[in-house]
Amino acid sequence: MTITEHTELIRRFADDFTALQEAVLARMNGVCAPETAAVLDHASLTGPVTVVLAHADVLARGAVRRAELSVQPPERLRRLRAHARRVRRARSQAEARYKEQRARRVTGRSRPADPLELRVARTAFAVAFDEALRQELRDRGLPDGAPQAPESGLVRWAWDRKEAGGEPPAPVRALRDCDDDAFVQALLRDAREEENPHLPHDAVVERWSRHARVALAWGRYAIGQAERDALARSLSVRRTRLDALDDAYQDTAVLAARAREAQLRVTDLHDRMRACVTTGPLAELVAQCRAAALTRFAEAEPEAWHRVRELTARHRADCPERADGCPRCHRALAAVLADAPPAGTDEDDDERPTATLSVDEDRYALLADLPDTAVVAVADAAVGDESALCGYGWAAEDGTTGHGDSLASSSGEAEVIGVCAAALSLLERHEDAPVVLLCDSIEAVKAVDAALRSADPEAARRTLLFPESRQLMDRLVRHRHRVQVRWLKGHVGHDLNETADAFARLALRRATGRIPSSAARKEEARILRSLGSGAGPLPVAA
Repeated sequence: MTITEHTELIRRFADDFTALQEAVLARMNGVCAPETAAVLDHASLTGPVTVVLAHADVLARGAVRRAELSVQPPERLRRLRAHARRVRRARSQAEARYKEQRARRVTGRSRPADPLELRVARTAFAVAFDEALRQELRDRGLPDGAPQAPESGLVRWAWDRKEAGGEPPAPVRALRDCDDDAFVQALLRDAREEENPHLPHDAVVERWSRHARVALAWGRYAIGQAERDALARSLSVRRTRLDALDDAYQDTAVLAARAREAQLRVTDLHDRMRACVTTGPLAELVAQCRAAALTRFAEAEPEAWHRVRELTARHRADCPERADGCPRCHRALAAVLADAPPAGTDEDDDERPTATLSVDEDRYALLADLPDTAVVAVADAAVGDESALCGYGWAAEDGTTGHGDSLASSSGEAEVIGVCAAALSLLERHEDAPVVLLCDSIEAVKAVDAALRSADPEAARRTLLFPESRQLMDRLVRHRHRVQVRWLKGHVGHDLNETADAFARLALRRATGRIPSSAARKEEARILRSLGSGAGPLPVAA
């Protein structure tokens, strides 16, 4: 293949989604010409390959699901499943290649490291240095972006100034200024009707990336609805319903591809913005601001500055990387000054529940403060990969249990559905007693707790996307004075937690038609026997 032919094929694949996907799948199946395989490895196609595989992944899973619901011959089902596994594996490999390529690209144009003294002072005495930097930015009339400043604030400021010279087209302004619900509807139209050429514009691409996941969830919602409808029909009349399921998978495949494209485009935007601080006037301004902030810090904190200079001077005397400016040494030196572990090694606290548990309490749901009349239950949920169908289950201290299925955009929303369904059932069964629900999802606990405390279902809006969960929350909030939700550490062998989990998984299998009714009844009886054999009073620390 000549250089001209090579270039032409790259251009064709970049412009023709179908041609690129056919070539990628041919390579995956080992029937691709060597010249084409070499072209697919070109740096400019690394991102687009992940887009076409995101699309193919959804379609492959859709083909498997249709075959399952139409009771295809086992051999055909095996072939479809094997193909879906190959596509999923190829997608993972393509994503990994893209990440490696981008890492090399970003590293290649990184800004030179700041002087060691500046990095040590900024890390060890962050509060004082950030204040000095804020004062410097303020005096220069620049935006305050500390503690990442000046990059974070200055890059956005410089970019906005550059873009302000030309007002975006009217369709772009409409996308930029509409509310979130209208924007998601625009994304759904983009996938289901006609591609919107204005989404990649710099003014809206970040918004596109943020909301693409919501639009994709609505695609999975359509799959779940079509799947439910097909399962409600006998095999003899199911064909037309399976055609609707195919349509839902087709739309969702486009949504998945567009979501991946949005990620690539916003990454490119951020890379271009970050490039502003590596060279040119903005890079020089960044260096000036930091150097001036260090001078202010030294004047305000002379003792701390003396310690920084003394320690860095001793370190340079025998550092093997001193010729390169000690690029990785500042964290360890800062730890010596701050008498603390190096920054970045602390455990992530994001997983600690804050809705109902204080940081001083054990990571368990403490029940000692509850009245004797309280009804305590544990709720759990299970979600699938293909659609928004979910299962939930619950088990109460008084021996009652329940399970069912619904539609959820995430595991957190599914867990909220389980909590609400369990609480509403127990409220009806126990007219005056307070009801306490335990759940092992921190996100669900926070969402339900926020809605109950504020008496407003909208407080859980970030977790609850679909109407099913919002209707349940609306009903539960009316009983907020009788309901509590608390966090429970999951999968530690607690009887009620294990029972709720088993019921949730059973409910999902029933909802997706993966277990016959007779087998489901036997499984339900087995779960109840298992609970009965080990049931007892719920301990104080569940």
